Amino acid sequence: MAVQRGTDGSDPVRPEPIERLARPHEERLASRSGHLATGTLACPACDAPVALAAGPLSPTDPLTCPFCLCGAPVRSFLSLSTPSRPARVEVRVVAP
Repeated sequence: MAVQRGTDGSDPVRPEPIERLARPHEERLASRSGHLATGTLACPACDAPVALAAGPLSPTDPLTCPFCLCGAPVRSFLSLSTPSRPARVEVRVVAP
């Protein structure tokens, strides 16, 4: 018995091996920013310090206290008085 392969386009669909995807690409647009103040983030209800997960936040973004689960905008958690806690945040104004 003979098996023949015809020329009917039965070649593999993907002749090249599958390659890894490229690493994630982050694009940052040029912007101007200036340091406005240094302060702390603490719950307005129980005064527990609050850490940010990652990245910058706007004053209107929602934030939740991990201790008492009080939810409020970031501006309610932000205190610009002289920081008494070791955990500080930097407040910046960013202009596109």
